[in-house]
Amino acid sequence: MRRKGFRAYIKALAAPQSLARLKVRKALTSPSRVLMLGFGALILFGALLLHLPLASTGERLPFLDALFTATSAVCVTGLTVVDPGVDLTFFGQAALIALIQVGGLGFMTLSTLILILLRRRITLSERLVISNSLNEEGLSGMVALTMRIVVWVFAIEGVGAVLLMTRMIPEHGVARGVWHSVFHSISAFCNAGFDLVSGFPYYKNDAVVQLIICALITLGGIGFSVLFDIKRSHWRFSRLTLHSKLALVISFLLTFGGALCFLLLEYENPKTLADPEMYPHMRPINALFQSVTCRTAGYNTLNQADLTSPSLMLTMILMFIGASPASTGGGLKTTTFGLFFLLIVNELRGRDRVVVFRRTVSQRQINRAVVLFTLALTLIILSQVILTLLLPPSEAVNAANILYEVISAFGTVGLTIGVTAELNAAGKVLMCIVMFVGRVGLLTIALGLTRRRPKGQNHLVYPEGKVMIG
Repeated sequence: MRRKGFRAYIKALAAPQSLARLKVRKALTSPSRVLMLGFGALILFGALLLHLPLASTGERLPFLDALFTATSAVCVTGLTVVDPGVDLTFFGQAALIALIQVGGLGFMTLSTLILILLRRRITLSERLVISNSLNEEGLSGMVALTMRIVVWVFAIEGVGAVLLMTRMIPEHGVARGVWHSVFHSISAFCNAGFDLVSGFPYYKNDAVVQLIICALITLGGIGFSVLFDIKRSHWRFSRLTLHSKLALVISFLLTFGGALCFLLLEYENPKTLADPEMYPHMRPINALFQSVTCRTAGYNTLNQADLTSPSLMLTMILMFIGASPASTGGGLKTTTFGLFFLLIVNELRGRDRVVVFRRTVSQRQINRAVVLFTLALTLIILSQVILTLLLPPSEAVNAANILYEVISAFGTVGLTIGVTAELNAAGKVLMCIVMFVGRVGLLTIALGLTRRRPKGQNHLVYPEGKVMIG
């Protein structure tokens, strides 16, 4: 009987309309799981490319190092155990920037573009995944939105590359200058932070390059929906959506507030802004660059290990907050932080609802902000503790530096103070996981790994009970 029952189950599972088969297919085609699997497959493919002998100038890149670099590229982080300008051939650099471009756009955006070029119809399930990847609520206009994103990205990166050529061609020659300009424009807009000059202190006295990179980082990190909304509203703040207003205001305060703090904290530091080799008029620009780059980009004109302790703390806060939703950056996200902060303010004032710009924020969004903030802190603390246990202590490896590195990985920033170079095999794997979670998104990961209750069960309401707080 048992044998017949097992055969019957297998036969039913193989049937075209099998309920079990439909359940498996539904689980695998969940938008959250599709995004996770897609990014994972892209990282693995990138690791195989970078592991090829023709990708390295010297010895073949070990697979774990190739995997770490591919994860950092796809997750637009910038942490790396190799020097792309020295250790990678032109093929390796081209593969790296391709991974950065796909990671910044999102693999679903690229997949949609390919399907459109092949003239294949976009199914409802594919539109749902696209909507999930872009943090959009509805399903209408997803294909048109994807095409607009692709056009805008290539246009902005193209303009940025042309502007950078005015500085890099005279310095590196035509062929190398063009390649450096294209590479750094894509890397900056995608908030990746990879460079080909063995560190961006190379440009600490070049205001033009720094301001172009700042503009690209800001445009890439503000979010595609905000860019489209600005164009649609004809640059009038009052006509913007609530999301755009919140993202722009918080980004403005963090960017210029952070720049002012860095200028005050580092103005007399002889190792950073008071460096004798830095022109005095470049101090405010380098402070602005530091404030912009720690919002998920990873370029640095200042040696992070030479920053004062208050500046390092400020950098970690900015890295933790990160960019805006539906952008090329990572981190907690500006609007999530804004809603969490507004919740605290409204609770202290005794208000039942969170109101901003004369609009009430739904309780569901507030709950999500609290959950994301809690999950982010939990992930960072657990990762820091585990990494402290995995790495042997040294001058560069201590609890504070490890915390800095973990926040940098979670925020997909890429700034480092020396811990990445000291990572062992287990440490590299852990940092890959943190970078992956930071790019794909905590909420996407959580929804992909948990089983949600049917909507009908959520309407069941129990009597209220009181719990003492505080």
